[in-house]
Amino acid sequence: MTKIPAIGMRLHGGMAPRPSIELAAAADRHGFASVWFAENPFNRGVLPAVSGAVLATKRIKVGIGVFNPYNRHPTLIAMEIGALDELAEGRAALSLGSGIGDRVTRMGLSYEKPLAAVRDAVNIVRGMMKGETVTYEGTVFSVSKVKMEYVPPRPQMPIYVAAMGDQALRLCGQIGDGLMISNMCPPGYTERALQVLQEGADKAGRPRPKDVVQYVLCSVNKDRALARAAVRKTIAEMLPAYWSMGARWPAVREAMYGKSGIPENEFVAAIERLQAGEDPQIVLDDRFVDAYAIAGTVEDCLEGAARFGAVNVTELVVTLVGKVPTDEMALLGPALRPNS
Repeated sequence: MTKIPAIGMRLHGGMAPRPSIELAAAADRHGFASVWFAENPFNRGVLPAVSGAVLATKRIKVGIGVFNPYNRHPTLIAMEIGALDELAEGRAALSLGSGIGDRVTRMGLSYEKPLAAVRDAVNIVRGMMKGETVTYEGTVFSVSKVKMEYVPPRPQMPIYVAAMGDQALRLCGQIGDGLMISNMCPPGYTERALQVLQEGADKAGRPRPKDVVQYVLCSVNKDRALARAAVRKTIAEMLPAYWSMGARWPAVREAMYGKSGIPENEFVAAIERLQAGEDPQIVLDDRFVDAYAIAGTVEDCLEGAARFGAVNVTELVVTLVGKVPTDEMALLGPALRPNS
């Protein structure tokens, strides 16, 4: 059997801080490898929940995935992640990305050069985390003689880069310490993404980043049918939204269906049926579940995780979609401990 990636859990700014902290503590108890907090503009900032999660846990990695440099200037990102890593005693993790374009522009900011913004942010944050005096002239962000006024605990702290389109993947290969892949990307996408990542690394004359963190929907239940029905409902909510986003950013659509194994005409027909209000349990067959989720019994979920391990995902971060996530964690946890 293919090696199963480390299994983490995804939380996000759509959740209030206290429940997030409780779930992080439960993930720590049940043997999950990590907990990652997703943040988007206009929802809750995740730092209160992340800080609480650090204090409520003992061993688990606590990551931010992702910060974008539009919400926070790169110098502020460095200040905050350095302090968070002090609090976490070296358990903090950081991923940077360009964010959601239409939300950035609603803040009155230009989104004309998102890749340049990420490149600038990585270079500035990395230099500051090393304790260097950083002068950097970037395309989007520049700094002059900035230096931390405290000593960051991990000068070589890895910086993951969130990427979806080919240009972003090549950029990650050039400058990232690891890759972060969003929800709604099937294993076939990931396999191709790592080939593009290698192109970027080759161009920069460096090894390809080995750490690959991927978000995926998850539902685990002793009743396989109930688990898969639950995840179909969530996929049905996300598919049209991602498809609409892809109207402006074609890379989103290509990532979703290009390597899903589902013909485009069937894919589009399914979205149209969902938009018309049809029942997800009828519209979405097993191909959609297997492309975008791991779902079913514990054994089913481990087999699903192995599909991602087979394409070299090193850390699979699950969004638990059941009504009681702690019950799902209790089911899955004992199977994770040998891999944690």
